[in-house]
Amino acid sequence: MDTHALPRLDAAEVAHYAAEGYVVPRFRLPSGEVGALREALDALIRDNPGVRPEKLVSAHIAGDNGEGVRGSTAFLALARDRRIVELVSGVIGDDVVLWGCHVFCKPPGEGYETPWHQDGHYWPIRPLATCTAWVALEHSTVENGCLRVIPRSHRGHVLHPHLHEDRSDLTLNQRMADDAFDARDAVDIELEPGQMSLHDVYMIHGAAPNRSTERRTGVALRYMPATSHFDRALRPVDGQSGVPVNFAQRPLWLVKGVDRSGRNDFATGHRR
Repeated sequence: MDTHALPRLDAAEVAHYAAEGYVVPRFRLPSGEVGALREALDALIRDNPGVRPEKLVSAHIAGDNGEGVRGSTAFLALARDRRIVELVSGVIGDDVVLWGCHVFCKPPGEGYETPWHQDGHYWPIRPLATCTAWVALEHSTVENGCLRVIPRSHRGHVLHPHLHEDRSDLTLNQRMADDAFDARDAVDIELEPGQMSLHDVYMIHGAAPNRSTERRTGVALRYMPATSHFDRALRPVDGQSGVPVNFAQRPLWLVKGVDRSGRNDFATGHRR
């Protein structure tokens, strides 16, 4: 692919991300590619009959990924897609590390709620920095539980206290205290298939349960600037999130530029 043909965030999109903590780029994936990804999604769900479809963590790691899911190369291809990486580099810089992918598929009528939270509580990245690209494979609406964000909540890079909830009907078992923010400020990010949003690691966000008759699926692709270190010795919120993870063996991919930190391990977790 010609690098000059890659989509880039324009100045207004970059400014919106910086000011508000999120942006919906003009670029969207072509419908044919989205259709193929939905087929890959259906196969992923069939391959993981014992896993809630909201909890398909590390779906980009093919076969048994060591985190309770049998993943698919289709989602690794999506996560490494140079068009998406180029968009992300517009807000985190030209040196980009792919470190995660989580498929959030909410079945109609009973799809789980994602409580209000900040991603930074869960991840062993120092300095803490990540942009999540949330790619819609189906219509994501208020009715079926679209992503909701609290604009400007990323400012100051403050991580607020989270409470543990021992419930089986949540995507995550960590919830922010109600007095830490005002939910009336929330913005619903409604997306059509192929559209995506980008949001900052400090952004307060969540999603309501799916009470509609339509399935809602988003693929959350996680990228950090290569100035940060994915520290495998850290265990933030170990075992308390409700999603099984194994950061000690999580593979990393340098998808653009160079490893500026000089500390990231790109060998661990990759099968030979």
